[in-house]
Amino acid sequence: MKRSFAERLLAWYERHGRHDLPWQRPRSPYRVWVSEIMLQQTQVATVIPYYERFMQRFPDVQALAAADPDEVLHHWSGLGYYARARNLHRAAQQIVARHGGVFPEEVALVQALPGIGRSTAAAILSLALDQRHAILDGNVKRVLARHRTVAGWPGRAAVQRQLWALAEQNTPQQRVADYNQAMMDLGATCCTRTSPACEVCPVAGDCQARIQGRQADFPEGRPRKALPVRRIRMLLLRDPQGRVLLQRRSPQGIWGGLWSFPELPCAADPHAWCCQQGLAPVAGRRDLAARRHTFSHFHLDILPSEIPLQEPGYGVMDADTLVWYNPRRPEALGLAAPVAALLQEINHEE
Repeated sequence: MKRSFAERLLAWYERHGRHDLPWQRPRSPYRVWVSEIMLQQTQVATVIPYYERFMQRFPDVQALAAADPDEVLHHWSGLGYYARARNLHRAAQQIVARHGGVFPEEVALVQALPGIGRSTAAAILSLALDQRHAILDGNVKRVLARHRTVAGWPGRAAVQRQLWALAEQNTPQQRVADYNQAMMDLGATCCTRTSPACEVCPVAGDCQARIQGRQADFPEGRPRKALPVRRIRMLLLRDPQGRVLLQRRSPQGIWGGLWSFPELPCAADPHAWCCQQGLAPVAGRRDLAARRHTFSHFHLDILPSEIPLQEPGYGVMDADTLVWYNPRRPEALGLAAPVAALLQEINHEE
């Protein structure tokens, strides 16, 4: 009798799956939750060192809820998609306030927390508590789309419904934690986006994409369109002590809540802006090499200009959104990745 999809996958997982990820030992809803949020849009190898540092500083939900937002963002700096960190912090505070500091164990309550959707809630409760919930992250979508030749881009609602139905159908009643981990592992290590290792795949025998030789056709990619380009000037304003003026960004938008350099339209006069802010620029503006930072929906071209200042107007110290930052003795602030790179660049030049 032919073994089911789940039986074949679980047998493969016992021999080839990942059993020593840091969030698996010890396994708890809090630890799995943090890992699942970090793993959104980010690969395991990149996440592991961030996760270990994060857990060392925030070992439980109470520690995370009580932390200053700047410190949370600082420990997230470099992982990108910073809304994840802000939502993680907000969710921790809600867990403490509404659930007595205990991570909820009902899927509807988990999904009601900031930053947690259907698949993430299912992954947390299945992986941590072995509850029966189907998951549908990027790896699972790829495995199922190839196995059943599901046409269409998975971002479309109709395609999502089809994939969810398959995910529910294949999820077993027992060993759900192992099964869901196996699905993620299969997509990450075997049924990869390019060059899938079909010869060692446990479900290759009835994989329709493999049978038809069409692995590269599934899943269909996002419809392509040219990304727009935005251009800004970043002002690296340095006082005589070598400190640099940083400005906290709005919670909404790119790099929300992180510290960055003041920004101007490229055509604006940086010296005039400084004077308007009560800062006294001196001659010697230096334009650094332009650089591009690409987001999912646009390219950002950054033109950095370093401007020396006379003794700064100390009025800026009274603002919650401005701070003088010493690159030689960096503070635990959440910095946008290009800002951290620029600070390191100008510090190494000295």
